[in-house]
Amino acid sequence: MEDVFKELQKLGFSPYECKAYIGLLKVHPITGYEISKRSGVPRSMIYEVLGKLMDKGAVHLVPSDPVKYSPVPSGELIDRLRNQFEQSFSFLEQRLPLLQRERDMDVIWHIRSDELVLNEMADMIGRAEDELWLSVWEPQVPVIQEAVDAHLREGVQVFSVLFGAPEARIGTTFHHDYMPPEVVKDRAGGRLTIVSRDGEEVLIANFSGDAASWAVRTHDPVLVLVATEYIRHDIMIEEITAVFGAEKLDALWRNHPALYHVVTGQRYEDQRRTKEEP
Repeated sequence: MEDVFKELQKLGFSPYECKAYIGLLKVHPITGYEISKRSGVPRSMIYEVLGKLMDKGAVHLVPSDPVKYSPVPSGELIDRLRNQFEQSFSFLEQRLPLLQRERDMDVIWHIRSDELVLNEMADMIGRAEDELWLSVWEPQVPVIQEAVDAHLREGVQVFSVLFGAPEARIGTTFHHDYMPPEVVKDRAGGRLTIVSRDGEEVLIANFSGDAASWAVRTHDPVLVLVATEYIRHDIMIEEITAVFGAEKLDALWRNHPALYHVVTGQRYEDQRRTKEEP
């Protein structure tokens, strides 16, 4: 009997509830007083215990005078408990990962060194399930291309903007030709590189060449959105340039004070002054 009690307790029954229910299975319908006497549950506790068993759907009242109690048949109770636990598992399977994701959104991982940053980028590529957005410079292209070829799952769409590496193709590829890469590198203080996957996770890295490379990786939806939109806009500018010509776009920003500042991060007046100095 102890093994039966032990299993019922695993399902949320207290020791007194186990005794009362098993006692009712043996003899029913009977009064609360009789249940107490047969099961060993104290009389002072029996009606509280029976109330909890009724809440669990294990016992029901038999209309009589005095009131009597009967157990829900064991097979019916087991089916009911099994369904309740399955519903709980289904609910938790949906909700617990969301809570974990909420926690992950608050975390930003910091990574240092070329090797660790490239490893993180390759790992993220392997986790992509729907879409992958890449903004990559020529020195990193071989590693990224190898990771895509080796680990990318079938059906994942890849969009890439490549700085340099004119012959390389990584998914749907756009080459950053509408301004010299060095202009972007000088403004960003290095080769700003992005891997964004599934609208869920992003890695933003900077390879400077002069100092240790660094990166941040996060599930923060704001940073994921901003980084992905950065790549989308680069792609659109690249296509606009392909249609209207790089020379027109180059002339547009170089001769427009506000756009010059936007593109280079430097004041237009400063560069004019530098050119005029003997």
